[in-house]
Amino acid sequence: MAKIATVLANMFEDVEYTEPAKAFREAGHEVTVVGSEKGATLEGKQKEAQVTTNASISEVSPEDFDALFIPGGFSPDILRGDDKFVQFTRHFADEGKPVVAICHGPQLLISAEVLQGRNITGYKSIHVDLKNAGATVKDEEVVVCGGNLVTSRQPDDIPAFIRESLKVLEQ
Repeated sequence: MAKIATVLANMFEDVEYTEPAKAFREAGHEVTVVGSEKGATLEGKQKEAQVTTNASISEVSPEDFDALFIPGGFSPDILRGDDKFVQFTRHFADEGKPVVAICHGPQLLISAEVLQGRNITGYKSIHVDLKNAGATVKDEEVVVCGGNLVTSRQPDDIPAFIRESLKVLEQ
């Protein structure tokens, strides 16, 4: 069982959080939602999901978690404006811990400056940003790099994203 930190802000892509989080929990993993404030209610951009944060970024340490999950939507762009989330993200990459990110999720990895030489995918509109961060971009439903980084492009890719994320989490 992995302890998964999920970093989230308002305007996350609803199904990119709800479907993987449900699958991770069903597989026996613990999912902790980390936001700017503990107990805050966050709303997805489609207004289909509301999520209450379990902890604030100020009260958690990346050492407390085995893996990082970054859903897409506008949430990653909001989060990367806060150095605490950027440093938190950098820790997982630097330590070789699993990082699973979908759609715009890799924006946090860009800001953490951890993509040099990595294979990755993400939503089409951030492909140039990923290349400029030093990554090799693949236009595929899911890309696994180095055995610990799993990325996908969009909601249609969620089944492949969940499948490969679970494989990495179970290692």
